[in-house]
Amino acid sequence: MIDSKIIKTDKIHLPNVSRETHGELEDYSQSILIANKKINLISLSTEKSINTRHIYDSAQTIDFINKNDINVCTDLGSGAGLPSIVLGILMKSKKQGFKLIFYEKSYHKSNFLKEMVKKFKLEARIYQKNIFEEKNLVTDVIICRAFKPLPIIFDIATKNFKNFKYIVMYLGKSGKKILEDVSTKWKFDIEEMKSLTSEESSVVKISNLKKKYE
Repeated sequence: MIDSKIIKTDKIHLPNVSRETHGELEDYSQSILIANKKINLISLSTEKSINTRHIYDSAQTIDFINKNDINVCTDLGSGAGLPSIVLGILMKSKKQGFKLIFYEKSYHKSNFLKEMVKKFKLEARIYQKNIFEEKNLVTDVIICRAFKPLPIIFDIATKNFKNFKYIVMYLGKSGKKILEDVSTKWKFDIEEMKSLTSEESSVVKISNLKKKYE
């Protein structure tokens, strides 16, 4: 969906996306910057590159989400709503009834998410809860960005979710080593997409996750 050649400035320009959607993404970007003066949503060092570093980075996961069998996306440790507010805005014109679920412990961040969901008229639920204490959850996709290490995400997916199709998450420069390490204890299928915003990172889709039994 996103052509890395267009990421030359920090202005939002996504191909095949309406002017209205671009406007909402710009509005969301500005909302983060305004709220960031009071609560820690993104690193101060990334404010000037927010659209490339955060909006584009979130938008690239759309290729894993815009599928016929995906109707519910659960975001863990949601923070500012990256990537799922971006996905919600992009999916509005693609699939009616697409639903977002957010888990964010912070009171202030949860309130920010509620404001964004209302502002952009997204179908979503925000839970100000500790995901580790939740049980028997059901979703199509578990997604997270800068939340917890991969082994912990795998534990959450298998212990706290009763049913899910796959996990979408980001891996940094040590991603290959991390995948090798977890493969000693876990069996899974993986699709990997090179990040369009960082040469050292990738976005992965994990499916058929099962723990290896000794």
